[in-house]
Amino acid sequence: MPKPTVRSVHARWLSLICVLALGLGLGWRQFDAWVDGTELPLTLAETSIEVLDRNGRLLRVYPVEDGIWRMGLRLDQVDRRFVEMLIAYEDRRFRSHSGVDVLALVRAGAQALRHGRVVSGGSTLTMQLARLLEDGPTGRWSGKLRQIRLALALERRLSKAEILTLYLTHAPYGGNVEGLRAAAYVWFGKEPRRLTPAEAALLVALPQAPEGRRPDRAPEAALAARAQVLGRMAASGVLSSEDGSVAQKASLPVAMAAMPRLAPHLADRLRSELPGARRLSLTVEAGLQARMERLVQAAARRAGDRLSAALIVADHQSGEILASVGSPEYADQGRQGFVDMTQALRSPGSTLKPLIYGLAFDQGLVHPETLIHDGPVDFDGYAPQNFDGVYRGDLRVREALQLSLNIPVVKLTRELGPAQVMAALRRGGAVPQLPGGTPGLAISLGGVGVSLQDLVQIYAGLAAGGQGLNLRIISGKEKAETARMISDVAAWHLGDILRDLAPPTGARAGVLAYKTGTSYGHRDAWAVGWDGRHVIGIWMGRADGTPVPGAFGGDLAAPVLFEAFGLLKPDFETLPPPPAATLIVSAAELPAPLRRFRARDAVFEQAGDVPQLLFPPDGARLALDGQSLPLKLRGGQAPFVVLADGKPVIKGVQARELEIPSPGKGFSDIVVVDAAGRSARVALQIE
Repeated sequence: MPKPTVRSVHARWLSLICVLALGLGLGWRQFDAWVDGTELPLTLAETSIEVLDRNGRLLRVYPVEDGIWRMGLRLDQVDRRFVEMLIAYEDRRFRSHSGVDVLALVRAGAQALRHGRVVSGGSTLTMQLARLLEDGPTGRWSGKLRQIRLALALERRLSKAEILTLYLTHAPYGGNVEGLRAAAYVWFGKEPRRLTPAEAALLVALPQAPEGRRPDRAPEAALAARAQVLGRMAASGVLSSEDGSVAQKASLPVAMAAMPRLAPHLADRLRSELPGARRLSLTVEAGLQARMERLVQAAARRAGDRLSAALIVADHQSGEILASVGSPEYADQGRQGFVDMTQALRSPGSTLKPLIYGLAFDQGLVHPETLIHDGPVDFDGYAPQNFDGVYRGDLRVREALQLSLNIPVVKLTRELGPAQVMAALRRGGAVPQLPGGTPGLAISLGGVGVSLQDLVQIYAGLAAGGQGLNLRIISGKEKAETARMISDVAAWHLGDILRDLAPPTGARAGVLAYKTGTSYGHRDAWAVGWDGRHVIGIWMGRADGTPVPGAFGGDLAAPVLFEAFGLLKPDFETLPPPPAATLIVSAAELPAPLRRFRARDAVFEQAGDVPQLLFPPDGARLALDGQSLPLKLRGGQAPFVVLADGKPVIKGVQARELEIPSPGKGFSDIVVVDAAGRSARVALQIE
């Protein structure tokens, strides 16, 4: 646009003054009719969808059309001193005029006529709003006249607060930023209620030349404009001289900051599920969410280039999800970060085993102290094996779960029926998916599709005593209980068993009930655990489902689980005491049917066929003084495997008299397993 000449400036202001004079000459009645007949533009412009945390802190915001950041605003969200500075600088008589400040117009016109250029503006905030709403021209007198008419009409139909709110919603602040809230975030990373005098002064000055005064592109112009505002505020008494002096020395922002983007996968999903909502208030806590996102990023980087990870934190007492991380980095293409792995269906590996044991406790099939046999089995062609290929023989159910053995849990699944396990998952609030149509025994080893959210939902129910709340993410949503999965007694037993698992190196023992899992082919590594208040679930793997050689839940995900609890709170909360009906006894004190698990169609072995340990006898106390422990066997089928405290110490033994290294002082369990998977077991104390 060509630079206006002195003659054109004279002509514009003379024309405008003549038109105003003519309007006044027509009489007030005609003038009122002219203003009342003004057709207003739309004032309800689209504003960004906002996703807020439980305390009202911004988690995520979405741009409106054409990528513009324009956020909804209320005056109580704005620093009061900013409003005073804006009015004092732009429109001193804003609260008293009717849309047009005649004195300011006359002054501006006189200055323009005298100097041949625009020295000061005569537009009120209402006139500036009129221009913003219509995006109309300001250079021609006809455009100025239209602004005057529209400003007068706006003042008649809107309150001063509404006009100011609209102005602060539409004012330009550089680039694709409109409105004070968006400007406060991109330039200072905060809400406008927390602006300093220096920040407020820059945001007062920017709308007058949003591109020419951008601090990232024109820092000298921005600094001069801010200084002018601060100088006038100090002169008028809006700021003290001390505050003004300090503000003058403040640094300018050097770049636009990115808009908040916490919990991006969760925000995207809820935006899709609730398309009409403009503000989504979640149960998530922003600070915790940020810490968990950093943890997942660090864990994925340690694990490998293509590894992804996901995490959910929930309060199992309230049912609220406190953090949800869908991937290590939303924009990381190498890790397929755009995929929300909290919702992806994956094989849960061994993480469903606790639920199956809980169902078996309730059915009276076993007790934690019941002996169960870990040996070769074949169920109509399905012959599961333990992960390490080793059979442990007879051992307690407690130990079978802690060791995550496959054969005992498959035996229990067969007795319960796979359909009953699926029904329990659904009662607990999960939505499991089968690759085929009918559930089989393999579901106990991960042969079913569940999401991380499903798994956390199930464990939240276990942590809450077998019946929990449906996990929820929308604040204010009414609590709703799931159906009962297992009894409170069975749930307590599970917590008591799982908190005795050895923790990762450096982590505290006995404070967290947790279970790990690894799916077939090392595609998924899991860790889920709870204390007296919270439950956290971790998944790690590749988003495309390809194997991760050598990945195990215990090695990969369990350390992240304990780290997450450490970031959640300073200490663990104790697990609840046992319910009154809990049977806490030794194996010898159990009712006869519960002392040893036997399938209903089991064929009982002849006593002479099973191996027996003749020495040492069960309950023996031995003083070995560091020497080897002698063993004497009878019966059974060679070769034999000998385990001390669950760990193989010798394999492929043909002889029935042998020695093994001393297990060390204290109590130990010695198990001998023959070639047919049958076992003998003794407990002894070495002094």
